[in-house]
Amino acid sequence: MAAAFAPGHVTGLFVPALEAKDPRGRGSLGAGIVLPLGVRASARWKPGGSSRLRIVSDLGGPLPISREVARRLLGRRHGSLEVFLSHELPVGCGFGMSAAGALATGLATASVLGEARSSATEIAHLADLFGGGGWGGVAAILGGGMEFRQTPGVPPWGEVLHRPVDVPIWIATTGPPLPSPPLLRSEVFRRRVAKAGVPGLSSLGAEFSLPSLMSESERFSDRLALAPPKLRRTLELLRGAGARAAQAMLGRSLFAIAPDQEVRRRIVEIFESVDAAALELRPPRVGAGLRRVRTA
Repeated sequence: MAAAFAPGHVTGLFVPALEAKDPRGRGSLGAGIVLPLGVRASARWKPGGSSRLRIVSDLGGPLPISREVARRLLGRRHGSLEVFLSHELPVGCGFGMSAAGALATGLATASVLGEARSSATEIAHLADLFGGGGWGGVAAILGGGMEFRQTPGVPPWGEVLHRPVDVPIWIATTGPPLPSPPLLRSEVFRRRVAKAGVPGLSSLGAEFSLPSLMSESERFSDRLALAPPKLRRTLELLRGAGARAAQAMLGRSLFAIAPDQEVRRRIVEIFESVDAAALELRPPRVGAGLRRVRTA
């Protein structure tokens, strides 16, 4: 058996970068913050006999992206592979659960099968990319803190800069999941994203810091204008109270930072007033990896 954890993630701004001939070098340029909650996976492998793959999740329904990761790593081996997944954040809300599930599945499965971590990372990235999950989530959560995807794809094709975040951030949902695959398949939407995101990426390249990330994420949210009315109103209230707040792409959700305790108190009041499900979290300093298997 082997166990792995992959963190969730909020994207503040991004630009699609899908032109590379090798799909491992495709994805997105962008920036966001890694979360301490994500997806936990445990894999059990019994060699011999007929081939069998089983994915079990707390969500109950099928998980095609995670299943594709396990299937590709299993290859033509004969035996029984079972993967158990536990999600700590809601799916479809902009918290990077498809990428986290893919990577946690890949790391646990690769470990029990004797495959390299790099194989798990590459396969998770490709499954998420082609499965409609996202364009750069796997690369983003290989480290902790805040991240800046400076070159698209997973390493060594992609280059991601990570820096620690020493203050807590808020995440909140203001509505039901927002399906991302239809948007990601739209060429019109991709052009709209590029137009909104390029100016912010240029600014981040000159100064990558938490204040600049929050400022450019706010501008990106406003330029893209994707937020439904309740989310937009909540962002306005938070900013009016002195918080830095932006939409978590691509969900009916947000992330915010309070500069002091008085603003934090106002944030709590706002979330209560709009009936938003909110959590205050401290970003981790490390990203995805194997975890110790718990035994009775």
